[in-house]
Amino acid sequence: MSPTPPPLPEYRLALLGFGNVGQALAELLLEKQADLQKDPGLFFRVVGIASGSHGRAIDPRGLLLQDMLDCYREGQDLERFSAIPCQTSQEFIQSCGADVIFETTPVNYQTGEPALSYLRTALEMGAHAITANKGPVVHGYRELTSLARKKGLSFLFESTVMDGAPVFSIARCGLPGARIREISGILNSTTNLILSRMEEGESQAEAIAYAQSIGIAETDPSGDLDGWDAAVKVAALVTVLMDIPLTPDGVDRKGIRDLTSDQLRQAAGRGKRWKLVCSARMDPENPRGVAAEVKPVEIGPESQLYQVSGTSSILEIHSDVLGKLTLVEDNPSPRTTAYGLLADFLNAVS
Repeated sequence: MSPTPPPLPEYRLALLGFGNVGQALAELLLEKQADLQKDPGLFFRVVGIASGSHGRAIDPRGLLLQDMLDCYREGQDLERFSAIPCQTSQEFIQSCGADVIFETTPVNYQTGEPALSYLRTALEMGAHAITANKGPVVHGYRELTSLARKKGLSFLFESTVMDGAPVFSIARCGLPGARIREISGILNSTTNLILSRMEEGESQAEAIAYAQSIGIAETDPSGDLDGWDAAVKVAALVTVLMDIPLTPDGVDRKGIRDLTSDQLRQAAGRGKRWKLVCSARMDPENPRGVAAEVKPVEIGPESQLYQVSGTSSILEIHSDVLGKLTLVEDNPSPRTTAYGLLADFLNAVS
């Protein structure tokens, strides 16, 4: 008689943040649930969901994801599904009993808080900490990585730059022994979309309104227009890929706010396009060890950046052994960001 195979592992998941990305993750978990039971062979149940606008729900038996999505989209409070009351996000993390916390709360460029504290608490409670939030990466990468290692856990953040594209995984797993000396690219989807539509004749205000109408731009688009979102992504890449701690304040930053449709049309007449270009290179003469900037640049067709339009993005990684490695993401969505979170989960428990 053959021995009974061991049961498949089961993981308790919690979603801290239930906006567009959190909902896309819930949908992806529903879609992939049966596939994940077959390969890699695991079960999961979502034991907690916390929203900044619709309350929090915890149930150790598992929450029904479709019911939670329907409830949220109908504008109802999630707390009616909760078996355990909690008043704050910190209390949610401490009470939900999750093995994995997915954190997708709004970014704070200046301090990384409160997300940084949320992820620290998750690790201290014994949960893998997975985030789509750039703030904690630039303000707490070394601390959270060290804490995760000490606890035998993972702190992962693939979705923080280029949505679900495997930027950090490529560097972590695909470039062992390589030294990344320079990065460049287009990393802010919103500004790239705005510039693309301005090239077609729209004013900046009209292009912003369109980006807001499809959920790409925030109600206050300052973080994109003034280059803060791009700067924090550069800081995250430098901090992780180059191992040089850098915050957004250390990035020489100029956004697209002052660009006009006339300037874009004039550039087109010269066979060029305006792009918000992100770059960083090692610089031993710089006090920080790196020169990093975000600024609008006229790009010609000889550059790979020239062809990147709409919400697409591109990253060029220059290393000491492979030369230039280019990664392009074509028109991402919240679903692609959600995939980055799912991939981090699978890497954390593999």
